[in-house]
Amino acid sequence: MTLRVISGTAKGRKLKSVPGDTTRPITDMVKEALFNIIGTDVVDSSWWDVFAGTGAVGIEALSRGASFVRFTDLNRAPIETIKFNLEHCCFTEQAEVRRADSLAMLAQPADRKFQNVYIAPPQYKEIWERAVLALDENPTWLTEDAWVMVQIHPREYKDLELHSLVKFDERKYSNTLLVFYELKEK
Repeated sequence: MTLRVISGTAKGRKLKSVPGDTTRPITDMVKEALFNIIGTDVVDSSWWDVFAGTGAVGIEALSRGASFVRFTDLNRAPIETIKFNLEHCCFTEQAEVRRADSLAMLAQPADRKFQNVYIAPPQYKEIWERAVLALDENPTWLTEDAWVMVQIHPREYKDLELHSLVKFDERKYSNTLLVFYELKEK
């Protein structure tokens, strides 16, 4: 699968894939749908691409006008791939790349707030649940109008018992499910 930026200032730039089969890149169809749902709210927003892989979602956000994206991944190969892709698309200034355990980071005190948090972890390991529950327990990472977006296989989904977050939408595209959460109104 050829990865590319589909819109914005870096439109058409090809992105390098992570070697091997440890990541699950987002398809153009799902990425286009995701950004159509978000619409113009991407402009000047801050993002955290939590299990970033190639960095395709965060780079797409930067290309469409996001002001800042944090990319985290646990493994060296994705981190090197993200750094390459950011440089190739000329977005290194608006990005922060951290090799870190994303779940451990989510449990720490927030060092900044994000309008968009994108969670697309390795499949079938219940990691998405742990990430959403960590944000639910520690919502200080989120601006009051933040969206938390999860990309999983539809078979992985289950309702979670949440206190700070509420699911407000889900969209299925073939074998990909996007689930959207926001903070509950106080």
